[in-house]
Amino acid sequence: MTAMVKADRDEIHSALFKLDAWIRQSGWKAYDPFDGLSSPLARWVTFDNRFLKQAWLHVVRRFPFNLRPLLKVPAHTSSKAMGFFAQGYLRLYQTYGQPEHLERMRFCFQWLLDHPSPGYRGCCWGNHFGGQTRGGYIAKDTPTIVWSGLIAHAFLDASEALGEDRYAEVARSVCEVIVNDLGWMEMDDGICLQYYPNANNVIHNSNMIGASLLARVGARFPSNSQYRDIAENAVRFTVRHQTPEGAWPYGVGRKWAWIDSFHTGYVLEALDIYCRCGGNGDFHPALEKGYRFYLDTFFKADGTPRYYHHKTTPIDIQCASHGIQALVNLQKLDARSLAVARRVAHWTITNMQDPTGYFYYRKYPLITNKTPTLHWGEATMFTALALLDQCLNARSAQPAVLEAARTP
Repeated sequence: MTAMVKADRDEIHSALFKLDAWIRQSGWKAYDPFDGLSSPLARWVTFDNRFLKQAWLHVVRRFPFNLRPLLKVPAHTSSKAMGFFAQGYLRLYQTYGQPEHLERMRFCFQWLLDHPSPGYRGCCWGNHFGGQTRGGYIAKDTPTIVWSGLIAHAFLDASEALGEDRYAEVARSVCEVIVNDLGWMEMDDGICLQYYPNANNVIHNSNMIGASLLARVGARFPSNSQYRDIAENAVRFTVRHQTPEGAWPYGVGRKWAWIDSFHTGYVLEALDIYCRCGGNGDFHPALEKGYRFYLDTFFKADGTPRYYHHKTTPIDIQCASHGIQALVNLQKLDARSLAVARRVAHWTITNMQDPTGYFYYRKYPLITNKTPTLHWGEATMFTALALLDQCLNARSAQPAVLEAARTP
């Protein structure tokens, strides 16, 4: 190990464990970028008008200072955050073999099992608040394919690492919700899995996250051939919408036409999972082309993560966190990946980590929004740094350690 890599590893390790301490001291609670309508003042100001609600939400989200304490928006535990935290603690356990990391992973998973969205055919999760988006209003606890799919991937990671079938069954339960409760839209060139029930929006990253889960569960449970067929049709649709440069817009239609860092990263990670699970090999060139675009476009030479394909600002913490994660997970596609991941981590720790341990939400040219965002910033950074730390340590827990972690 070179001196530079060792210095990076030590810096990442220190930042990771400072963040871990902050998370636990916070009681697993903080804010969310889109939680503005949780304010008791919101309904008096917006008159339940769609456009006023969307304006209110974006004022709270984009204001350069944290308005939530003033507006009485409560800090809260987030389902998506708990999925990311569980994944991060699993990686820490694989790296260091410490029982407390395994215990925290199980705590996060149990919280998720205790707090599903009610009224659906299996396990699923959504936001703990209602939100007005471009696509419409999403009520509190409405399951989304993004939340549920990413959480299910975390359960599968634990099942594969620890040999616990019960965690894989949770993921299969999520697939039943995707197929039977969320559904899909029939398109001319495939299908698009729906973001939430009756969404009627054509969004690429959500479609791909759902497809990757169906493919992965279909590979784990071969009797579920329907999952694999649905996944292939969904992936085919998104791959056919790749731009000549290798990018994907957020979705189909003028209002979804932007290209950004972390949604592109989610598409690429999901496509990689699909290909690794025995999916259609014809899609691998799209993965390689997309990753070249991603790597060449969204990271400056000093590690600054860029938000959009055509401009850098605002520098958003999820562009950094998901950038680190995607660069590590897709490193086989380009030899530059780990060096870029280390630079992104160094830049982010230096410029966006608070002395108390948490990470800031956004950095603008003249000001930094220092709001702690539980799933958006803290959870995604935690799992990304845990993954990079594991990679730089170049080892996982020995089989005997993992065997000891398994429960009857």
